[in-house]
Amino acid sequence: MASRLATRAFGAARLRPSIVPRALPAVTSLTASRPASSVPDEPKAKAQSILDSLPGNSLISKTAILSSAAGLSIYAISNEYYVVNEESVVAFCLLAVWGALIKFGGPMYKEWAEAQNEKIKGILNSARADHTQAVKNRIENVQQMGGVVNITKSLFDVSKETAQLEAQSYELEQSTALAAEAKTVLDSWVRYESQVKQRQQRELAESIIAKVKKELENPRALQQILQQSVADVERIVSSKAQ
Repeated sequence: MASRLATRAFGAARLRPSIVPRALPAVTSLTASRPASSVPDEPKAKAQSILDSLPGNSLISKTAILSSAAGLSIYAISNEYYVVNEESVVAFCLLAVWGALIKFGGPMYKEWAEAQNEKIKGILNSARADHTQAVKNRIENVQQMGGVVNITKSLFDVSKETAQLEAQSYELEQSTALAAEAKTVLDSWVRYESQVKQRQQRELAESIIAKVKKELENPRALQQILQQSVADVERIVSSKAQ
């Protein structure tokens, strides 16, 4: 068991020198290339930005977090629990890129999110205002229709009077029709009576004329009529002569 542990420790000691020299130049090249590519800031501004990026509410808590993180990193590297290699550089670059995106893109995303929230809030407020106005308009319309009961009662009274007038008009029409029919019957009776009288008068006249004609056929009657006529003429002449 001890020989196995010694063999593993020896193998790890042989492998570590080959890994560390490959990783350190990358870190040194990265640290050497950064001042050439970025504009150097003042140390106070850098320190303040680092302190602001750390979690915590006070300077003491931020310093404690920074010191503890640095101590843990040194302890891990010195005891070879963690070895700086290419993966560490890639992870550091990714963390730097994500940190830059969060730092610079966060405010823009925050502004966009706030703009969207304000937009949605405005739409909701306008919809609520429109709904409130529609409800108010409906209430006003209902209030304006408050006199519908009185109007309905007056219309019912008017319809009742109209029905009564229609009933009276129907009665008058029926009485008028009955009177017209009675007049027609009476007129027919008057015409019938007049026709009967005319027929009787015509028959009487015809009988008288026939009787006169029959008497005129008698010579004795003609002689009497002639004598009566001559007497009447003489009387008329004598009355005029006097």
